[in-house]
Amino acid sequence: MQKFAVEDQYFGPLLPFIKDHMVTDINWNGKELIVDDLDRGRHIVAETDISESFINQFSARIANAVSAPFNKYDPLVEAEVDGLRISIIHEDVCATGRSISIRKSPAVVRLSEDSIAADDYCSEEILNFLKNSVLGHMNIVIAGQVGSGKTELLKYLTRFIPDMERVITIEDSLEIHYREINPGKDCVAIEVNEDTFGYVDAIKASLRQLPTWILLSEARGEEVQHLIQSLTTGHYSLTTVHTDDVRRIPERMKNMVDDPIASERIERDVYGFVDLGILIRKEQKADGRIRRYLDQIACFYTDPDGEKMIHMILKDRSIINKELPEKLKTKFLVADPFHMGGKT
Repeated sequence: MQKFAVEDQYFGPLLPFIKDHMVTDINWNGKELIVDDLDRGRHIVAETDISESFINQFSARIANAVSAPFNKYDPLVEAEVDGLRISIIHEDVCATGRSISIRKSPAVVRLSEDSIAADDYCSEEILNFLKNSVLGHMNIVIAGQVGSGKTELLKYLTRFIPDMERVITIEDSLEIHYREINPGKDCVAIEVNEDTFGYVDAIKASLRQLPTWILLSEARGEEVQHLIQSLTTGHYSLTTVHTDDVRRIPERMKNMVDDPIASERIERDVYGFVDLGILIRKEQKADGRIRRYLDQIACFYTDPDGEKMIHMILKDRSIINKELPEKLKTKFLVADPFHMGGKT
């Protein structure tokens, strides 16, 4: 995806939604303008002055900005500008009309202790548990469906990585913004390009850059085996996956690898080297507002007999077990990870 410089005037009637920090996605389907709002949820904007001439002008400006053709022979143009990913599909291959999708990922952390408490995102005990998990160098996989806020939680958790622990972020579109949201911390941001420098290349290269942490925006393919291998050599990681239950994380990561032998090894290593799985859920209330919350937390480990075990800590938003496996106990820097500042 090519990058370009953009001016506000490019966006015309879309500019108010670009400026609105509560809006995460803007979509034009050829007839309606649909936006995703963190508060109001996904909804059609009833009154807009979006004309065909504006759509044509906007498409041409984006295509020109990245020096890309856009016509029936080249029906897709994609571009990236600071905090925005833009994708436009030509009407010759889109029967419903020209389609425009704008994904916003600003360099801000939307989650805060105040918002977490106000929105009933999770309890104070669970928030303390998450902070202590990062301070204890846990390897964490954040799960959830599209739009549940996986990357937002990952960004929030980076606040608790010590300043001089080197962090390498690996993404195909820069969404974590580690350096911007953690000024003064040591960070190398790698943007992959599957044509020239893919995820596997990036992970291999990152290991030669003396990282403490490797943050992978999303684990979704063959790169997962290289990420897990990096954990076996003493690095730490935060990443996300698409699934709707923490107990499916090991299988989900196993199925990302085509080689049957390698996939079995990956599943075993998940239990050995991934410490925690966290599930975020998203639900729409009767009034249309969106609510996001932590629903599950589990620890993955193997018992003395080598059996793969999943220890549920949080289920249906409730803490069901504070007696933690030895694997976690030895990593936490405090005796009670559900409280901050406990005795070591």
